[in-house]
Amino acid sequence: MSTPARTGGPGGPATRRQVVAWGLWDWGSSGFNTVIVTFVFSVYLTSSVGEHLPGSVSASTWYGISVGIAGLLIAVLAPVTGQQGDAGGHRRRSLAVFSALITACIVGLFWVHDEPSYFVLGAALIGLGSVFFEIGAVFYNAMLRQISTPATIGRVSGFGWSMGYFGGIILLLFVYFGFISGDGAVQGFFGVSSEDAFNIRVVALVAAAWFGLFALPVLFAVPEIRPGPAQRRRGILAAYRLLFADIAVLWRTDRQAAVFLLASAVFRDGLAGVFHFGAILAGTVYGIAADQVLIFGVAANVTAALGAVGAGFLDDRFGPRRVIVGSLVGLLVSGTVLLFLSGPAAFWVFGLLLTLFVGPAQSASRTYLARSTPPGRESELFGLYATTGRAVSFLSPLLFALFAGVFAADRAGIVGILLVLAVGLVLVLPLRDPVDKAVPAGPVATDRH
Repeated sequence: MSTPARTGGPGGPATRRQVVAWGLWDWGSSGFNTVIVTFVFSVYLTSSVGEHLPGSVSASTWYGISVGIAGLLIAVLAPVTGQQGDAGGHRRRSLAVFSALITACIVGLFWVHDEPSYFVLGAALIGLGSVFFEIGAVFYNAMLRQISTPATIGRVSGFGWSMGYFGGIILLLFVYFGFISGDGAVQGFFGVSSEDAFNIRVVALVAAAWFGLFALPVLFAVPEIRPGPAQRRRGILAAYRLLFADIAVLWRTDRQAAVFLLASAVFRDGLAGVFHFGAILAGTVYGIAADQVLIFGVAANVTAALGAVGAGFLDDRFGPRRVIVGSLVGLLVSGTVLLFLSGPAAFWVFGLLLTLFVGPAQSASRTYLARSTPPGRESELFGLYATTGRAVSFLSPLLFALFAGVFAADRAGIVGILLVLAVGLVLVLPLRDPVDKAVPAGPVATDRH
């Protein structure tokens, strides 16, 4: 896998080493996203720890509530913390703090024993980890302009996304064959005891070490930003007043960027729905066994990573809007065909085709916003990016449940996800590619207020 060539952003020339160090944070993030949230620990928490919770509310419902609360906290905190990071000139320090908090939450999951009384602890730790991760990602995404130029930003962004996917593949295979595969009192290549789910809890420690280790390089390789002479730190209320003022200014002065924030929030929720419900549909609709679902997850990450890398070059040549539109069209066509097919073979072919378009849409969405952002305000705008995404994060789950419930079939839930993607496409179509607002190397732009 080749890395993008030497780049240079608003903070000065960037080296190949800095680009790789930045991408390693994405690589390490698979310790949280892939292992904890998606494939291993959340499943353990809802199906085993919470299997016999008292009352009529299921573990999955309680888990969904905890994730929803986390989403509300992210929506409230992300833009203000990002704004403070830009004004205070401590983007790298903020990323270090939130990376440490994420790692601490993952470590804490080791003490979530296989008993109902530990369910609240597990759900709270994953919820808190999600809050810390999303806020940390605000500062991480904001660094994209520091290590790229208008000519390379698409490739650098695609490289980062692909590192996340490839990291997930390697780590998922390692923990599955090392600690989870097989049956009996000991499991996996390392022969770890499965009593009280000790092997699963050890996986949490492995994921924490993975994330913590690969979060370090960017903290040493990418320099801290310096605030402009007119920038200053603000109290929380003043920060919110500035936030609302910036939203109003953005709508008046750059309506295209404002509309893109809405459009990307919608289609990114559709992209999340593809992964969130893919494993459910694989088993309930297309007849894929549980162990094969895990293998499909590995293949899906490979496909998405390759798509992100390839689309990075297309992004730099044709612009992010065309990559986003092409990806959404590909997702809609593949999903519609899959809706009318049955059997494992159909899911493998068109399911993987779906994931091929997910990575490009994610990567190009990030570069579209980065190209639209004035230097010195990247964290603030990426905070808004996180907030708008969380504001509509209910769409895919709600519409999936609505269509599946009305037609009494999980297959019909696909229509709900396709509808979200279609609305996102309609919102993107009238937009133009942004004119990159990067400035030559030198001092960061001063505060407008």
